[in-house]
Amino acid sequence: MLNNIGLPGLLLIAVVVLVLFGRGKISSLMGEVGKGITAFKKGVDDGKQELEDGMAEVKDVTPEDEDTKV
Repeated sequence: MLNNIGLPGLLLIAVVVLVLFGRGKISSLMGEVGKGITAFKKGVDDGKQELEDGMAEVKDVTPEDEDTKV
């Protein structure tokens, strides 16, 4: 259904949205979207860092054989 919208259709949709909501409302909405994306990226980076820190703390728990003790 949305495969054949094309550039003219997207421009028409953009104009309709601009007329309905106004420039100020759209700019504030885009600002909030930008803040949300930034917060999401920060959360992903923090999660990666926590996983890396957790993996660094994991100790080797393989049992030692009596033959390999020095």
